Amino acid sequence: MIVSASRRCDIPAFQGEWFMAALRAGAVEVGNPFRPGRARRVSLKRGDVGAFVFWSRDPRPFLRHLDEIDRGGYPYCFLITLTGYPRLLEPDVPLAGEAVVFFRELAARIGRRRVIWRYDPVIFTPETGPGFHEENFSRLAALLAPHTFRVIVSFFDPYAKALRRLRKAGIDADSANGSPEQQAGLLVRFAASASASGLEIQSCAEPALAAAVPAGKCIDEELLNGIFGLDLAYRKDPAQRQLCRCQQSIDIGAYGSCRHGCLYCYARR
Repeated sequence: MIVSASRRCDIPAFQGEWFMAALRAGAVEVGNPFRPGRARRVSLKRGDVGAFVFWSRDPRPFLRHLDEIDRGGYPYCFLITLTGYPRLLEPDVPLAGEAVVFFRELAARIGRRRVIWRYDPVIFTPETGPGFHEENFSRLAALLAPHTFRVIVSFFDPYAKALRRLRKAGIDADSANGSPEQQAGLLVRFAASASASGLEIQSCAEPALAAAVPAGKCIDEELLNGIFGLDLAYRKDPAQRQLCRCQQSIDIGAYGSCRHGCLYCYARR
């Protein structure tokens, strides 16, 4: 069983103590986001957890817990989102310069194959047009390439709550995910920048654009098997979008509990 912590919130940034208390107790109660009042008990015992996948924009508060997790013998890796967008879009995430520093420190501690960079979502606004993304991605790729081997990119998905926030902020929400031509052209340039920096690039849930960038998986059983000597067989996660190729996992997070305040986030209230 792969435990995802979490697509729904930033557990390493804000809920590390809660996670560690659950780990020590050997289980956690996870609410059903679509059926309030219903919950399932998820075992966190070592024999039941194949690996943890931690999703974060700021893992610094969580780093003090890694020694304890290591002593427990748990395999784990991190998916770190770093986009470097203007504060209007990302009011309370670490600045790009700070993020590069802790990304480097985390990779030095656990190994560059266990820290994956996510440039996600790519969103088109007056301040973040194609030219911005091309320059921004290329700069970040050069800075992060010594500390990871893979970048995963995906475009903004027009969830209703996110569209309302964008419109309230005066952003043309209808064009925020870009045209197919904009997406395809930008991915070609991303692929060139990634290659120049020595990075493998994958797309997330964008199979129509696979000609420019191969479709990948954020939760990748082949990667986990290779790093940790596991024997996970691929099973598509039925709880995710149809186009998502991620390995099946159990997510233990809760929607609405992240405090980064990203305007485009589907997991915000």
